[in-house]
Amino acid sequence: MIARHILPWFGGSPAVWTTCMLFFQVSLLAGYLYAHLLAKWLAPRRQVIVHLILLGLSLLVLPITPAEAWKTGGGESPTAGILMLLGVTVGFPYLMVSASAPLLQHWFNTAAPGGTPYRLYALSNLGSLLGLLTYPFLVEPALPLRWQSYMWSAGYLIYAGVCAWSARPLLRLREMPQPVASAEGDDAVAGPATRILWLALAACGSTLLLAVTNQVCQDIAVVPFLWVVPLSLYLLSFILCFDSPRWYRRAFWVPTMALTVGALVAVLSGDYLDHAWPLVWQLVIYFSAMFACCMVCHGELVRLRPPARDLTGFYLMVAVGGALGGVFVTLVAPYLFNGYWELHGALAATALLLGVCALSGQARMKPWQAQGIQALWGLSLIGLTVGLWAHIQFEREDSIDTRRNFYGVLNVHQLDAGTESDRYILYHGRIRHGAQYRDERWRLLPTTYYDKDSGVGIAIEQHPLRQLGPLKVGVIGLGVGTIASYGEPGDEFVFYEINPEIQRIAAEYFTYMSEGRGNNSVVLGDARIALERELREDGSRQYDVLVLDAFNGDALPVHLLTREAMALYWRHLKASGILALHVSNLHFDLSDVVRIHARELHKHSIFVRDEDNNFYDSGSRWILMTSNKDFIKSKIVTDLPYRWPRARPREILWTDDYSNLFSVLDLD
Repeated sequence: MIARHILPWFGGSPAVWTTCMLFFQVSLLAGYLYAHLLAKWLAPRRQVIVHLILLGLSLLVLPITPAEAWKTGGGESPTAGILMLLGVTVGFPYLMVSASAPLLQHWFNTAAPGGTPYRLYALSNLGSLLGLLTYPFLVEPALPLRWQSYMWSAGYLIYAGVCAWSARPLLRLREMPQPVASAEGDDAVAGPATRILWLALAACGSTLLLAVTNQVCQDIAVVPFLWVVPLSLYLLSFILCFDSPRWYRRAFWVPTMALTVGALVAVLSGDYLDHAWPLVWQLVIYFSAMFACCMVCHGELVRLRPPARDLTGFYLMVAVGGALGGVFVTLVAPYLFNGYWELHGALAATALLLGVCALSGQARMKPWQAQGIQALWGLSLIGLTVGLWAHIQFEREDSIDTRRNFYGVLNVHQLDAGTESDRYILYHGRIRHGAQYRDERWRLLPTTYYDKDSGVGIAIEQHPLRQLGPLKVGVIGLGVGTIASYGEPGDEFVFYEINPEIQRIAAEYFTYMSEGRGNNSVVLGDARIALERELREDGSRQYDVLVLDAFNGDALPVHLLTREAMALYWRHLKASGILALHVSNLHFDLSDVVRIHARELHKHSIFVRDEDNNFYDSGSRWILMTSNKDFIKSKIVTDLPYRWPRARPREILWTDDYSNLFSVLDLD
C-alpha cells in the first residue's frame, strides 16, 4: 500500500519497490533483534510490559498517510529520501508488527513448553499472503489510497488489542519455566557452519525475489500486480516449508528447480536465440523458477532449524539474511554491476548452496551415491554458469557504454561501425529508446518511432500554426532527443526527463539536442511533479504540442496515464493544442484507456499507426488528442488509413487511486 502511494512521486521506477522491500526487510531484522533481546534478557512478565508500552507509543504516529511534502520528483538517486519517508510514516508500527512472529512464538513456547511453535511461523506468513492477495483484487479497487491508510491504521489498533489479550498468561509468570525436551529433535547447539548456512540460504531467497521483480518490471511494466505475485510465491515457500517437512522433498524440488532455471536461462537468452517468448510464458517461467529456488532455499533452511528454545536466534539469522539480500540488490548491485546481473549470481548461488547442503549429508550415503551426486551437481553448476555467462556476454555485444542507476539499465550500442549505416542506439533494458545515424546526410533524420509519418511527426509538422510562426513543444521523456530534430528557428522545445543518465547519454553520444534548430532545454525530475510545480509557480506553459513519450522499459509509467494526469496536461496546452501519446507496446494495448480519457475531456482522438516501411523507422502507435478542428479536418488526418484496434473502446478509466493492468493486457 505504501509503495503504491509513493510510486508516482519517484517516477514509477521498479527501484521504488525494491527500496521499499529493503526498508521492510531491515525493519523486520530490527523487529526480530528486538524480540530476540527481549526474550533473552527479560522475564516473561517484563517482556509483555515493555512490548505493550511500545505498542501504545506506536499508536501516536497513526494514520500512516505520507505527507505531500515528501514529493521530490526524482533526482540522482532518491533512495535515501524514500527510506526516510518510510521511516517517518510506517517505521515504528511496522517494527512492532514485525516482532510479532518470533515474540509470540516465544511466548507460546514459554506458556506451553514442549509444543511446536514453528508452524505458527507458517501461519504468520499465511496472514501476509492473504494481505497481499486481497490488496489488488479487493482493497485497491474499492478504496481510495487515503481510506486504505485509515483502514490499515484501524486494523493496527485491533492488532494492538489482540496482542495485549494474547499476553495475559505471561503476566502471571515471574520467572522462566524450566525447559522440557524439544519436540523438534535433539538439543544440540547449532555450530558456526550451520548458522552461516541459515544466513546464506535466507539471503539467496531474498535476492532472488528482488532480482526477479526488478527484471520483470523493467521488461514488462512497473505495476503492483508484478510486485505481488513474486512476493506471494516467496511467502508461500515459507508457509509450505515451515508448515511440515512433507512439503519439501529433494527428489521433487531439485529436478523442478533444474528444469525451471533452465527455462529461465532460455528466456533471458531469447534475443540471442532470435526467439521472442510470449508474455504469459515469460511470467510463468520467471515466477516458477523463482518459486522453485525459494522452495529449495527455505526447505534446506527448515532442515537445518534448531530446537524451539533457540527459535528467536534462528529467526534473527533468517532476518539478517533477508536484509542482506535487500541491501545487496538495492544498494550494492547498482554500483557493483552495470546490468541486472544479481539475478544470474543468485541462481548460481542457489545451485551452489543446494550442493553444499546435499553433500553435507554424504557420510550417510554409500560411496557410489555420494560420487554420483557430486558429479551431477558439478556438471549442473558448470552448465548453469556457462549459460548465464553467455547471456551476459550477449548483452554486452556491440555495447560501447552501459550505465545503471535507480531508474534501470541503459545501454548504448554501435551497429555497422565504419559503414554508411553506422549508428548509435540507446536501450533501456531490452527496449530500444532511440537511434541516430552518424553519417552527416542522415544525422538529423528523425528515426525509430519518431519519423515524419509517426503520430508525433504529424502533430508537429501538420499543426495549423506550423506555417504561421514558432511552436512551443513540451516532451515528457527525453530518450536520445530525436524529437528535437523537428525544431525550427524560434521554436521552443522543453524536455522533461527524470533520469539524469539519459540527459548525459543524449549529450555525449547523440547530437539531436545540440544540432537541432530550435531552442532546446531539459527539466530534470518527474514530469507530473514538474508540471504541477510550474503551474503553481508560473502558470500554464501554453504548449502548442505536448508529447507523452516516457517509458520504463516497455511501458509508460501508469501515473502519467491517469485521469488526473490528463487534466494536468491540458492545463498546460493551448485550446488549439495537440496532446500526442506514444502507446507502442509489446504487451499492453493502451488505446482504450486514452480514448476514454479523450471522451471524458471532450476531445477528439486520432489513432496513428506508422509501419516500418523505411530503413530508418521502427513502426509505432500514437494517439493524438485535440479540439483543433483545422487539424482534425486537414487532409493528412482525414486520409489516415488506420483503424482503431477496436471499433468501440472498452470502458477503462484509470485514476491515481486505481488502474487495472489486466484490462489492457494484449495476449495476441
